[in-house]
Amino acid sequence: MRIALVAPSCPLKREAAERVSALAAARGDCELLIHPQCFLTDGHFAGSDSERLEAVREVMANPAVDAVWFARGGYGSNRIAAAAVRDLPVEARSKEFLGYSDAGFMLAALHRAGCQVAHGPMAQDVLRVGGEAAITRALDWLVRDDPSSLEPGLSRPSMAFNLTVLSCLLGTAVEPSFTGRDILIEEVDEEHYRIDRMMFHVTSSQTVRSCGGIRLGRCAVPENDRPFGAEEEAIVRDWCGRSGIPYLGRADIGHDADNKVVPFPVAGR
Repeated sequence: MRIALVAPSCPLKREAAERVSALAAARGDCELLIHPQCFLTDGHFAGSDSERLEAVREVMANPAVDAVWFARGGYGSNRIAAAAVRDLPVEARSKEFLGYSDAGFMLAALHRAGCQVAHGPMAQDVLRVGGEAAITRALDWLVRDDPSSLEPGLSRPSMAFNLTVLSCLLGTAVEPSFTGRDILIEEVDEEHYRIDRMMFHVTSSQTVRSCGGIRLGRCAVPENDRPFGAEEEAIVRDWCGRSGIPYLGRADIGHDADNKVVPFPVAGR
């Protein structure tokens, strides 16, 4: 199986690329193709918008590529997501796309366009404590759809997003349909008051209110200058209650090496 690594947001660290390449080579069941664009730099980004878009479109259209693995998060994929799925190459529909965090914009756009996408670990995660397990989990899913890679509570069709990304994509050209789907959310480096503010926005959305319910993953919350007065689960429960969205409990996703895979249902099914 050939898996292409591409970076729609920030550059991939070379140490991460070397370590992930070694793990993939040791498996013997996949070939990792790291697009040179992953190492470009243009300010914050892994190359200019046009360079990142060109690389994404190239691997999407390449018939020799079986899956596309987003290299890392950061910020930037929203700037190219809508253009990436415009006049979608037919080859893209036969590939699996994997990523999370800022790559959620790409997942949303691709899902809306009818592609197979999943929220799950990215190559940069190898640098986390316990990161090799995250890489193994991601490759197990991409190569053989290993059910042990999955978030264990997926009893119904589900989608997963970083909360900031979900909040930002609502009302845009890449917003997918949430009707009947469980939405799993996680967050990192946002204070409780910011989580509260984003939950106000997310649960006010009529498209989100059509979902089957919300599950909360892990939130790495920095200390604020004064306590908010409620933890993240209480915040999410409160806004779900106000909006009439079922709160369905916790989820095993987050910005860490324990992040599990959440395949989105194929659009229209």
